[in-house]
Amino acid sequence: MDGHDALSTRWRRNKLARTSAGALAVGIFTAFMFSIVANVPVLSRTDDNDPIAKSLATMLRASRTVISRNQDRLNDPNVGDKGLSGRAVLDQTIALFRQNGDIDPASFDPNSLQGKLIRMQMDSIAEVMDVHQETINRQGVGFKGFIPAVFSRMVNEAFGRRAAGIAEMKVTAPLALLRNPHVKPDEWELDVIATKLQSASWPKNQAYTAMAAQNGKPVERTLFPEYYGASCLGCHGSPKGEIDITGFPKEGASEGDLGGIISIALFH
Repeated sequence: MDGHDALSTRWRRNKLARTSAGALAVGIFTAFMFSIVANVPVLSRTDDNDPIAKSLATMLRASRTVISRNQDRLNDPNVGDKGLSGRAVLDQTIALFRQNGDIDPASFDPNSLQGKLIRMQMDSIAEVMDVHQETINRQGVGFKGFIPAVFSRMVNEAFGRRAAGIAEMKVTAPLALLRNPHVKPDEWELDVIATKLQSASWPKNQAYTAMAAQNGKPVERTLFPEYYGASCLGCHGSPKGEIDITGFPKEGASEGDLGGIISIALFH
């Protein structure tokens, strides 16, 4: 199958990763971060595309929170059908989006760029869940590696196929914290992370938007910073280098440190 199975196999080889606790730890971090992004302000507004990026980030967060909240069920080896079809997860995601954004995504004009992109994203969420039903519903297997970070990467990849030439999304991180080389930040992202998002003077939770080149084309790019909460430190805190329950070395982070970035590009 895709990168999900490869990652899941890697974790299964590590005895520590056979429990669902690691998935739960990542899930708690996801739920914590979703509460932040719904109210993130945007700097350097260039035009009306900024609300589009914010709505895409909010929808992604909502879907990851749904996966987080269902980790125990996903990893229950005694349950077959988990009741987490694409439609079921999408319905829960939309409910969270409405709750945090105070708007129904169905209200977006389907002919507008925002309406088209948000529908592509919702279709991608449903697709990822439907494609992985066999893995999700497999009995006799506990921890399946279907954690929010893996899920969101696959959603972003599916969204990228639908929105090719229009928009791109990924969840990345500073190089020292990066766990997945497939979402490595590019030079522009690295520069913004180092000079702005990691700066002591940068306002907490403040997103950054600017026109910048990507693959030789002018693109409106927005980075939404994410920070570690107390519940994240079981996997990302101290002692630095100790192997966490998912099989990765801890980063030695502290509560409130920058932990990740939702990166969205809108092409013009």
